[in-house]
Amino acid sequence: MDPSRFIAGKLRFQGKLAAVSIAVSFLVMILAVAISAGFRHAVRDGVAAVTGDIQVTSIAASNLSESASIPASLSCGEEILAMPGVEALTPAVFRAGIVKSGEVIHGVLFKGVPDRRDSALTVSIPDRLSRITGLKAGDDMLAYFVGEKVKVRKFKVSEVYDDLLAFDNNLIVRAGIDDVRRINGWAADEASVIEVRLRPEMRSGPAVAELSDRIGTTLMLKGNEEEQALMAISSQRRYPQLFDWLNLLDFNVLFILLLMTAVAGFNMISGLLIMLFRNIPTIGTLKTLGMGDRGISKVFLRVAAGVVLKGMLAGNALALLFCWIQGATHLVKLDPRNYFVSFVPVHVNLPAILAADIGACVAIMLLLLIPTLFIARVDPAETVKAA
Repeated sequence: MDPSRFIAGKLRFQGKLAAVSIAVSFLVMILAVAISAGFRHAVRDGVAAVTGDIQVTSIAASNLSESASIPASLSCGEEILAMPGVEALTPAVFRAGIVKSGEVIHGVLFKGVPDRRDSALTVSIPDRLSRITGLKAGDDMLAYFVGEKVKVRKFKVSEVYDDLLAFDNNLIVRAGIDDVRRINGWAADEASVIEVRLRPEMRSGPAVAELSDRIGTTLMLKGNEEEQALMAISSQRRYPQLFDWLNLLDFNVLFILLLMTAVAGFNMISGLLIMLFRNIPTIGTLKTLGMGDRGISKVFLRVAAGVVLKGMLAGNALALLFCWIQGATHLVKLDPRNYFVSFVPVHVNLPAILAADIGACVAIMLLLLIPTLFIARVDPAETVKAA
């Protein structure tokens, strides 16, 4: 049996405050990682639902509400679908409109998509629009479309969907693609954009930018004459301020990880020093029996490692419990005007959590090497005489 393990089992760590600090630090670190990942997933999924991860659109159209049409299917579509990470190509038709409900009038952006199973002239409205106008599922909604002449349509509200993101002034009303085509006066093979949807693991900034460039190059080199006038624009380019905010959030999370690791490490240093001071006679006795400084350090580091491990497990358990509760209930709310989402999103990213746990544990154990230098200063003759 390893002597250091046997002796460590007989010692007790007296720094209860340090042990609590470890648990709290790991709780904060795991929550920071989970919330950061939650924001990233919520924002990217929300953007993908509105505009797709990448849009193929006309070079002449500077925004979603412009009426320039493009082909609803691409001659090089199969080649784009074969690119790694590309999940689907979906045509969409946009049209700016005005919704009137009672005395309330509000501008919206209609988005026609092909995968709606509702009957004609039915729409899904965001909860923001529902709050503004008072419209609810089952109500009739009157909409006006201004062009060469004003067109009026009466839609039936089939559902109110959770408007997760409030990063844009556009309130997206989801409708059938054929309904919006008829309002625009377009044929069945015309669309405003073709949305390229990516697999979730491919939604990182560099991957989206690379695929956007590849799609744009493919359109230019292999598309027909009409497709060569198209461009591919990524969601990061369309909403740069949103993704800059995410990058700032990641920086804040890194700062929190470093700060919590330092707090936990220095609390453990103070706890280990207290333990060493209280066990000076034990250290002297072990030296008298022939155990070297490294072996004695190993004894106390084993005790400290046990405390760190227990604190890490307690902090992780509390953090994961909170994530489960928040994911199921959305208990903690946010102001979407400031945070883009209406509640604190959480996503349990196991690799990131494990990386944070391992990195913090290694850093704390390296910091604990500092107080073990005290062991070399203990003179066994003096301690035994004092005893």
